[in-house]
Amino acid sequence: MATTTATLTLSSSDLLSNALSLSATQTLYKAGTTTGLDGIQYERMEVATGDIYDIVGSSQSNGIALGADKAHKLYVANKHTDETKYVDVYVATVNIGRLYAGDWMFIPLEVGAATQDVAVDAVSTSQVIEWCFLHEGKTLGQQ
Repeated sequence: MATTTATLTLSSSDLLSNALSLSATQTLYKAGTTTGLDGIQYERMEVATGDIYDIVGSSQSNGIALGADKAHKLYVANKHTDETKYVDVYVATVNIGRLYAGDWMFIPLEVGAATQDVAVDAVSTSQVIEWCFLHEGKTLGQQ
């Protein structure tokens, strides 16, 4: 069993009238268990301008156990250095937001049908994207 832990820390000395300090930590488990996620896909790649690239979806399943009863997690980061450059992020063909240079996201993800794919679109210039899909592993017998 793999043990993978995600931690998010938010802090600011001037956002509120008092200092802000929040922290959350979560061990990533398979759905409904205390067994750690044991599958990972990681890639760092350049997405060309105007290309909508599917990061995760039914077409990339490669034997991964997909579906509504799974506890998959997805991390995506825009590694560009020009703060005016961004990628649009789509889930199920809906634009859920933009990741500007240096921005990142971490979300739970249900994947199973083509309508649940996650994709990025490099806007105005090619950009380097880093992503990591943590999942419940592969189904035996599939490549």
